[in-house]
Amino acid sequence: MSILLYLLYTCCALLIPGVISITKAKLSGRKGPGLWQPIYDILRLLRKGSVYSTTTSYLFQYAPLVNFAAALLALAFVPLGDIPGLMHFQGDFVFFAYLLGLGKFLLILNAMDTGSGFEGMGANREALYSMLVEPAFFIVMGSMALLSGHNSFVDIFSQFQDTSQYAILLGFLGAYILGQIAMVENSRLPVDDPRTHLELTMVHEVMVLDNSGFDFGIIMITNSLKFGIYAGLLANLMVPIWLPLGFRLGFALLISVLFGVMVGLLESFRARNKMARNPQFILTLSAVSLLFFFTVMIIANRI
Repeated sequence: MSILLYLLYTCCALLIPGVISITKAKLSGRKGPGLWQPIYDILRLLRKGSVYSTTTSYLFQYAPLVNFAAALLALAFVPLGDIPGLMHFQGDFVFFAYLLGLGKFLLILNAMDTGSGFEGMGANREALYSMLVEPAFFIVMGSMALLSGHNSFVDIFSQFQDTSQYAILLGFLGAYILGQIAMVENSRLPVDDPRTHLELTMVHEVMVLDNSGFDFGIIMITNSLKFGIYAGLLANLMVPIWLPLGFRLGFALLISVLFGVMVGLLESFRARNKMARNPQFILTLSAVSLLFFFTVMIIANRI
């Protein structure tokens, strides 16, 4: 069952970029690319060779693969209620967070290894945003661990909906925070705009300017996997655990599609922040997560 769940999340991850593209195209009155176009683009890139600058080292060549492997392994920890992921142990959500951090760290080194001022600038911004958004994730997951009395993903999510009559309210608040974290971690609006072609205002895109062919295809797959990871976490907060297995899997797929639609909607009607405002926006997520924490403390009669 864990293997089936992992395959479902992987398929959802590959579908979400296509759903986002279709949503944005329809809202702007264009026909737009098809649902499978991002997958076709990835397959096209994977068939190509990579070009390496003479100024780069072996680190530049292996960093995209390590980033991909970290995301693939992190996805294996995402459960669905009481259905465990492929891997789970006590405190696994901490290991999960630092797996994604390891991949981000290698991608930052990948950008700096080129010696490009533009890529170094993008790496600096990516590191800052990741550092600022990390407390929000740990506050939310730590609060849920406190409420459920467990510190493993599968135990937290399987017990979360039964811990309080306010679980639905907490679930929606937690889903909002995780959704915003996903936008920051995937370098989407309002902190970054993947459609821009101006290096001075890029964050993620400017980091991977020197990657090409197979390496760039791997980076695109990794970005899709991150969407799948956060869509899976959202499904855990919103799918009732008392439903039959087939319905739960179907709801998880539906939530992943709706997540892609919501990202498309937000990016269609949302403007990118000024660079100077991004740290303030990201720190606001930590403030909202503190509200989540204090709500949990009140429900658990800790204060």
